[in-house]
Amino acid sequence: MSESLARNWWAIGLRGVLAIVFGVIALVLPGVTMLSLVIVFAAYALVDGVLAIVAAVRSARRHERWGLLVLEGVVDIVAGLLAFLWPGLTIVIFVLLVAAWAIVTGALMTAAAFRLQLDHGRWWLALGGLASFVYGVLLIIAPLIGALVLTWWLGAYALVFGVLLLILAFRLRAKHDEGRHAGLAQGTA
Repeated sequence: MSESLARNWWAIGLRGVLAIVFGVIALVLPGVTMLSLVIVFAAYALVDGVLAIVAAVRSARRHERWGLLVLEGVVDIVAGLLAFLWPGLTIVIFVLLVAAWAIVTGALMTAAAFRLQLDHGRWWLALGGLASFVYGVLLIIAPLIGALVLTWWLGAYALVFGVLLLILAFRLRAKHDEGRHAGLAQGTA
């Protein structure tokens, strides 16, 4: 695997460059990034819905169960259409979903902390649960700011990921060059 990666160092480097470009766009143009993500989701949901209905029709022809596939397809298509028609609402709903998740998991973590023995880190678990709960409440209070911050975090992640992939690509290139030079030296000996 190492040799294969070294031979294809350029592909890893390209992934790194693309991640950096995406990260910069997400940080500089968060609104465009959010809208793009919603449009990609909407397109995916529409295609997935159509494919689920195709699978249902094929299942029906073979006298297999098909009802849930049709239901899934219809739900996907409706979700995709709603995302296309109201992208702003889709963003807010996504942020509110993340907020609900953070509140529920935060509450569960806090409750679990009181079952944990004090010397096993009870207060760290409780603080983690409290942080998650507060994060969820803040997202509910200001969902659009929450969407902006989520986009910035995505951009920061993409930048770090891209830089790390570029570093890896250059290290792999050096290893590939070393192996090539060693092979040439053996061939001339």
